[in-house]
Amino acid sequence: MRLARQALRAHVALQAFSGIAFATFLVPPIPAFFQRPMNQAIMDVSYRFGGQLTVTIGAVAGIAFLSHAVGWRRTLQALALVFVIAFTAEAVGTVTGAPFGPYIYTDRLGYRLFGLVPFNIPTSWFYMLVASLGIASRLLLGRDDGMSRWWWAFVAALIMTAWDLVMDPAMFETEHWLWQVPDLSSAPTWQRLLGYDGYFGIPVVNFLGWILTATIVARTTLALIPPSEWVARVAPHDFPLALYAANGLLPIVICLRWGMVPAGVVGIVVMGVPLWCALRATQSSGEC
Repeated sequence: MRLARQALRAHVALQAFSGIAFATFLVPPIPAFFQRPMNQAIMDVSYRFGGQLTVTIGAVAGIAFLSHAVGWRRTLQALALVFVIAFTAEAVGTVTGAPFGPYIYTDRLGYRLFGLVPFNIPTSWFYMLVASLGIASRLLLGRDDGMSRWWWAFVAALIMTAWDLVMDPAMFETEHWLWQVPDLSSAPTWQRLLGYDGYFGIPVVNFLGWILTATIVARTTLALIPPSEWVARVAPHDFPLALYAANGLLPIVICLRWGMVPAGVVGIVVMGVPLWCALRATQSSGEC
């Protein structure tokens, strides 16, 4: 738990520093001072390694915390399964456009496995899943039957997708990945609806893909660590709530400062509601 707390502190510090940077001197147009060769080189290194370092430390925090709660063996098993499923979904997405829509990653999130998906994208799926299931464990009853596990998985998926509603516009605007939505004006109605990119250039299908993929990875994790154990061993801790809130900090700041105020407000609301409910939830009843 000591490692988890230290990693979380470092994760929060990096998120806060990045938030300050993106709220001040990284807002276009870049001040002339930072366009000098030496300063530009420093900024390029920070841009290239800052994001991947932040995500890696967040993953360390999530892995260490869950290991403290349920043990190393099941944590590493869950990490391996989530990594494979999330990577497969992301790799298929970058090649075919399903289930998230047509997009590609840039180099700003680190080395891309098979030239497609940055290595730390699947790990970010894992630690945000830990945070989302941790919040769900404050809100839901710890029943281990099949229907309850699917319900838990769906609720956790909604909590994760709430994060993406603010994270995706921020990362798209700062060119961590690029959307390539084609002209669908002559396509069937259902394709136009799924491909509609009126939410800051992001297609509707992306968020449906997030719900689907997050439900699958959550259900897989719940097969290893059932809801009753999340309630007994994870719900008493505020750590998942802090991890979830920390990861909303940077994208909300970027959206508010980079001319995407509605997305920032959406992020505050949709991430704030489950956090508020989890903070107020009574563990005996599982009610908000």
